[in-house]
Amino acid sequence: MPEHPEHPEHPEHLEHLNTPEHDTLRLLSRSPHPYHHQNPDLLDPSDLSDPFACKPSARHNHDAPSVLHITSREITPSSDSGTEADDEHFLKGLPAPKRLRKGLRGRNEVLSGTATPIPSPALLEEEGRKLSYNLKKENQQGKRLYSPADRVRRRKEVIRRSTELFIIIFLGLLLSTNALVQPILRRWNRELRTWLGISIFLVLLYPLRLVIWAYRHRTPSKKIPLYIPSSFDPAPLFYPPAITIIISLLLAVNNEAILLPNIILAICSLPPSLMPATANVDPGYDPLHWALSCLPLLFGGGTMKSGISCVDMAGVCSLQASISLETATLLYPLHRSLCFVLHSLTTTSLLTAELQLLSISLIGLLFLSSSPQALILKSILWVGGLDILVSSSHAIKWGISLARVPKWRFRRMATSSKPASTFLCSIMSWRRVRHDLFHAPVDSSSCSSCEAIDDPEDSDGPGSITSKSPLRSNTMCDGVGSTRAEENSLLTNSAWHRISPNISETNPRSTSLRRHTLPSIDNASRKSQTHTPSGRRKRTASYSVRAFFSLTQEQAITRKWIYAAYVHACIVGAVFIPLPFISIKRVVAEEALHGHEPVGWALGYLFGDLPRFRWEVISHNLERWVCLPSRPTNELRYFDSMGWIDRICQLHIGKANTRLVLSAYFLAIIAIGLVVVFRLSPIYEVDTRRKVFHFMMVAMFLPATYIDPAFAALALSIVLALFLLLDLLRASQLPPLSKPLASFLAPYVDGRDLRGPVVISHIFLLIGCAIPLWLSLGSLPRTGAGFLEGWELPSREVSMVSGVVCVGLGDAAASLIGRRYGQRKWLWGGGKSLEGSVAFALAVFVGLTAARLWLHAGGWPSTNGNSDSWATTTQKMGVCAMTASLTEAVLTGGNDNVIVPVVLWTCVKSLGI
Repeated sequence: MPEHPEHPEHPEHLEHLNTPEHDTLRLLSRSPHPYHHQNPDLLDPSDLSDPFACKPSARHNHDAPSVLHITSREITPSSDSGTEADDEHFLKGLPAPKRLRKGLRGRNEVLSGTATPIPSPALLEEEGRKLSYNLKKENQQGKRLYSPADRVRRRKEVIRRSTELFIIIFLGLLLSTNALVQPILRRWNRELRTWLGISIFLVLLYPLRLVIWAYRHRTPSKKIPLYIPSSFDPAPLFYPPAITIIISLLLAVNNEAILLPNIILAICSLPPSLMPATANVDPGYDPLHWALSCLPLLFGGGTMKSGISCVDMAGVCSLQASISLETATLLYPLHRSLCFVLHSLTTTSLLTAELQLLSISLIGLLFLSSSPQALILKSILWVGGLDILVSSSHAIKWGISLARVPKWRFRRMATSSKPASTFLCSIMSWRRVRHDLFHAPVDSSSCSSCEAIDDPEDSDGPGSITSKSPLRSNTMCDGVGSTRAEENSLLTNSAWHRISPNISETNPRSTSLRRHTLPSIDNASRKSQTHTPSGRRKRTASYSVRAFFSLTQEQAITRKWIYAAYVHACIVGAVFIPLPFISIKRVVAEEALHGHEPVGWALGYLFGDLPRFRWEVISHNLERWVCLPSRPTNELRYFDSMGWIDRICQLHIGKANTRLVLSAYFLAIIAIGLVVVFRLSPIYEVDTRRKVFHFMMVAMFLPATYIDPAFAALALSIVLALFLLLDLLRASQLPPLSKPLASFLAPYVDGRDLRGPVVISHIFLLIGCAIPLWLSLGSLPRTGAGFLEGWELPSREVSMVSGVVCVGLGDAAASLIGRRYGQRKWLWGGGKSLEGSVAFALAVFVGLTAARLWLHAGGWPSTNGNSDSWATTTQKMGVCAMTASLTEAVLTGGNDNVIVPVVLWTCVKSLGI
């Protein structure tokens, strides 16, 4: 351990020590009134802390063990149901004004109010805020902090976190029982032990570092001065590394090349606070962490085992994807940089564990995708995302800043009500003419129109603007006492000359004071430009917003449309510009479609079995552009091994026509669901309306996934891209789509949607349904010929629809039952009810049973060959349902619409249902 300089007041590493006072200060460090901040100016983005980077003050100045940043980020109290998606009462917790759309915040903006695109600190959960008030009150009353209620609450939190650890260990045990995974575990035991040893060593070393620091710089009252805060959330430590390893082991059955990169990424996803302090380096890029991520390459023999061929059940050797040794060593800086970029885009919309998992998923998609569906998804997210981010990010930020300027702050048009001054008035002042001809005083005015005309020209020098006195009331004696008034004004002017010679020399007549006048406006108190009447400093406008104050409202509207046109042009260009590595269309054609043009391929993929369409393509000699499928015949032998549904689709309907029928079915379900939602809007609460979309996903993909899994995966990828693109246009606040999209989504948002610029509810709903299907396709062999190579699957499995069952049925049942009938809470408290969890387990069990029955009734060949009896299968499905329900009840550090489907997929896949 390096030397730690004495700094007893350093608050960053005292959280886990036995210091109740510092724990109180830590809980009170965030204001419970997020819209009342003392500092009105904005921090520069470089000054704001990043959740993944250790602060340099902790490492460079003090070298003390930094706090493990895995405290709870839960912003809303849990609901009464079995889901976290229905937090309608969140709106009552913050005094935020109602707004139709949320945008990204520009630079130098205060942290209260609307969302922000710059890294901003995460909000404390509601329980932490209430606890801070209780602790403050107890300190004021002189009570002990370690009350019996506090000890009970901490004991419940320990049980809750231990349950999370037990679930992860249980998933590992289920995985080790899989017959296909056991040989992989034996071949890669050294690399896996390296990852596990590094993780355990760093976790055990962290409290030891805290104890050493406490004894060096303090005099602890206990032998082990450790203090675990009640808001401790180990989700960033548990879920990113464990889920990465578990998923990679299940996918390695079909391709072992993906295992080593995922082991390295699992080490990269460990919290940076676990790393001991090293030399003075930039925060976020720790050389020690980088070196630890490369240890599996050394302990594994120094060679990449990705080159080993993967032997499938048919005995065919194939290697789908692999990465080089140089790329494997650079995964750590890539992961850290990607986390920074994603956090700058999503800010507080995603938790730390979710952000780590998203970064790992994107890196795996970039280097390890091999199937056509994964390559198309990679092209959309990486190529299209980078194109839009690089080309239109500035225009989007300008549009957001411009949309945040209120109308009254724009510069008004020069529409003066005064008559236009003539050339004669410009060279000769009317007041001077009256003084010369009629001997009238220069300061008096009996003609308001003449005074209005001459007022702008009344000064003689450039300093008249600053020295001109405020408007004065009419005098009570204007003719008789004019001479006496002039004498008094001369005396006053002489005194004013002594006070302010510069102003008096510029225009002495502009500051003259007269007798016998009504109370002047000069005596009235002026409003402060920097403080409110109560004395609180006003919030200053950000520099990004202040730059648009010089525009008129018409110019602002024109500029908005210019920004919108540019952004839409960048989006269209990212799709259709025929440039390598830039155009989505070009990359998809080269990597996923074997050189076929995407538009022509899509036409043949959907309409290739229509006789009229085939005739038009052949008659116009378009076979090189439009890919037509071959006509099946009854002589094909492989039809005998197909199920009756596949046989009907191949022989009588046609595969392309089947996709058309599925597309029409999807559109019909969407139309019916929207009609139901609109009819329920004025009657039922938000949670009930939201669950209609969950049931829509079940109705669409539970029966259709087995018919054509590749088409379902492609449809989900395209819809995900559309969701992300539409949410970008909504958050940009650019016309013409921003306001309609915001108005449509406003009735269905929840607390998680309000914590950042991204509306994540519908995106996570889609991802939760799609991830199990994408993972299953990555673990199954592919078939197909011609332009459909890699688009046919000879077998099916229940894990394909585990996401639809979990999110569509389990989450919806837990919410609807738990909110209405939930009376008994779990031991650790919160909003999760036992009734909601039981409903979740029953719904998942029924869904898995229905999927198993549909797989058996359709005649599709299963991956495990239907070797298990129904009694064994029922037991396995019960274990999967209870595990998913327990995970949903205990989870706080991640979105249940993503984590729970992955857990259910792992259980179903490991048990071979």
